[in-house]
Amino acid sequence: MSKENLSPRRQLQIVPLHPGASSAPDGTELFDPSKTISAPANAKLTYQNGPLLSSVKVFTIFWGPSFANGGLTDLTDQINTFFDTILQGALMDQMAEYNAGPYQVGKGRLIGTTIIQTPSSTNVTDNDIQTALQNWLGSNPAIPPADVNTLYFIYLESGVTVTMQGEGSCKAFCGYHGNIGDNIFYAVMPYPDCDGCLGGNSVFDALTGTGSHELCEAITDAVPGSGWYDQPNDMEIGDICAWQFKTVDGYNVQLEWSNQANACI
Repeated sequence: MSKENLSPRRQLQIVPLHPGASSAPDGTELFDPSKTISAPANAKLTYQNGPLLSSVKVFTIFWGPSFANGGLTDLTDQINTFFDTILQGALMDQMAEYNAGPYQVGKGRLIGTTIIQTPSSTNVTDNDIQTALQNWLGSNPAIPPADVNTLYFIYLESGVTVTMQGEGSCKAFCGYHGNIGDNIFYAVMPYPDCDGCLGGNSVFDALTGTGSHELCEAITDAVPGSGWYDQPNDMEIGDICAWQFKTVDGYNVQLEWSNQANACI
């Protein structure tokens, strides 16, 4: 399901399932990796005068005990190393095309990480995630306070479904970003438990691909729809180029739309 099929959700922008993913009548998953999402012929981002994350500071939050003492312990280190590298690399240079007003987009950095060992339920809503994040900000000294450049990446365990606006992860989307008020910016990364969110990739490559999509969108459109946005097509920088990948600094990342090149690069 593409994001256009979701009901109005201006404050949330998703990574849709791979277009080659579908279900057979018996419930098994079918996957055709040859199917892709093409950029609309009239794609163009225009600046809507909203905030950008010009010097993004990523803080990763891994929610669930398996990140600390289960099968996902190595994944936390891998993801943090990915951010350490990618935030100082060529992908951030690419974002400088979208400087606007007082916002001069430059390199970012990973400012820290934490594991929340209290398990979530097996089905959490976006409201649950927003409430949890605000509670952590008020009570967990390991998590830095929000500011105009901080982006909290929240990772969920395998087996946890995230639901927002009546749609579920691995049913309609693979990740999303949003905001709470004017200066709490976050991205949600459900575990890719389905072919539609793996897109033919390994778990780690799927997470870096989806993560790069949400990272670039949060930088260029921190409050969805108010930054760099393609209004006619209802798309952000990553949506236009969804499920097209390249290798940058050794990692699988998604192509992003370039107004200058008039292409996904």
